Amino acid sequence: MRILFVSAEAAPIAKVGGMADVVGALPAVLRRMGHDVRIFMPYYGFLPDKISIPKQPVWSGAAMFEDFTVFETTLPNSDVPLYLFKHSSFSPRHIYGGGNEDWRFTFFANGAAEFCWNYWKPEIVHCHDWHTGMIPVWMHQSPDISTVFTIHNLGYQGPWRWRLEQMTWCPWYMQGHNTMAAAVQFADRVNTVSPTYAQQILTPAYGETLEGLMSFISGKLVGILNGIDVESFNPSTDKHITQNFTAETIDKRLANKIALQEELGLEVNSGAFLVGMIARLVEQKGLDLVIQMLDRFMAYTDAQFVLLGTGDRYYETQLWQIASRYSGRMSTQLLYNPGLSRRVYAGTDAFLMPSRYEPCGISQMLALRYGCVPIVRRTGGLVDTVLHHNPNEQTGTGYCFDRYEPLDLYTCMVRAWEGFHYRDTWQKLQQRGMKVDFSWRKSAQEYDKVYNQICT
Repeated sequence: MRILFVSAEAAPIAKVGGMADVVGALPAVLRRMGHDVRIFMPYYGFLPDKISIPKQPVWSGAAMFEDFTVFETTLPNSDVPLYLFKHSSFSPRHIYGGGNEDWRFTFFANGAAEFCWNYWKPEIVHCHDWHTGMIPVWMHQSPDISTVFTIHNLGYQGPWRWRLEQMTWCPWYMQGHNTMAAAVQFADRVNTVSPTYAQQILTPAYGETLEGLMSFISGKLVGILNGIDVESFNPSTDKHITQNFTAETIDKRLANKIALQEELGLEVNSGAFLVGMIARLVEQKGLDLVIQMLDRFMAYTDAQFVLLGTGDRYYETQLWQIASRYSGRMSTQLLYNPGLSRRVYAGTDAFLMPSRYEPCGISQMLALRYGCVPIVRRTGGLVDTVLHHNPNEQTGTGYCFDRYEPLDLYTCMVRAWEGFHYRDTWQKLQQRGMKVDFSWRKSAQEYDKVYNQICT
């Protein structure tokens, strides 16, 4: 089956959120299952620094009164063909941001549609988030091309209808007040990246004002849990960490903790409860809860805390100020560093993820993979991936709380801190998490079912 993934991101070359991990890993697995899967994404200005790109385009086209070219290369560490959509609007060395974001991604989606009609015709176009939302609308007039639309984050819905009509062609049959609303109506199948999130978006609390529409199209809505690249993220072979280890040799993991403390200027103390957090510093990730309770947690316990990420200036400033009050116990790294993120997963004892909402989440699965115990709020994909630890029955893989309240997060973290001091039980908890299978194999089989349903 010929399948074209159209996305604004693809790991490892262009990554901001979890969407990149999906687009960077799933096509390779589907190709091993026999599908001809290819990726179409923007030619960002920084890409020549990361991959080799031919100087000559394979195709040229026009859309929205602008010319563009398409270059073909291969996604790193795979055999997946990668088509890069080149236009001056994507020349800056960033993925998102800027005043023309709605125009350039609508233009990108239009270019992808032209590519499908005139150069390489897929049987299925797999679209990702609002950046590609108009493609299902346009493909509605091509019955031999089906569409799958994946919602990675319902909070970002794209331009409103009036703005779309200013920029591009909106067919007479188009319905929907913004790009996301139009996409879910005209796609042949719609999926979210976890089963729980698929149910939550039918409610006002998580539906982002689209809960009525989501309920209306629920017959074609399915939740398919994301996976992770277990070959790349493998603590037994990872070259970015100090000491490789497995679930059976988890005692060796301690060397990574000590190395991380030394690297980040923390007090070297193997007995300290070291908590890590890697996140985009935005409201969705529960940063307001963290800011409200972290001082109290640090004062009550002897724990250490590491934060890695960038985002809203307010959160960056608040977390930096808290770190200044706990010299040797807290490190705030306001940067994007993939190598350091792996060392955080491998070296911290617990991983904090108190999200307000979480369509799936990749970080908690990576933490489990590296023997780092997640502390999460029970929402979205976190419900589907982290089971609450029951020490009496020796079940579960992490610590969970329900209400989005600072006291609930504080209580959950203190319980984890207390549990850490029961070393035998804690080590068994780590080993259970490391043995959970989060590979893409099962997820790919679910997508394969979806593809076959809409093409038969």
